[in-house]
Amino acid sequence: MLLLPETLTLNEARDTLRLLKVSLEREAEPLLVIDGSQLQRFDSTALAVLLECRRLAQAWGKRFELTALPEKLSELSRLYGIDDLLTPSPVQA
Repeated sequence: MLLLPETLTLNEARDTLRLLKVSLEREAEPLLVIDGSQLQRFDSTALAVLLECRRLAQAWGKRFELTALPEKLSELSRLYGIDDLLTPSPVQA
């Protein structure tokens, strides 16, 4: 499981994506799970990072799943019409 940082805006996107890519390459499991439970500050760049992670996972023959994304980020993905690509598992209380 890969964890998103507390902040994921344009300023952090390049480094976050680089770290996620390295982790993805090392991940031996056929399912890539990205946990957004720590994510508190973000902008639409976070969606671009998640879409790239999804694309990389598919390119390497892995399934992709999101868990515990903040509701505001899920709403943003619906607004942009990409929620079907980034359908997270429900947030656990």
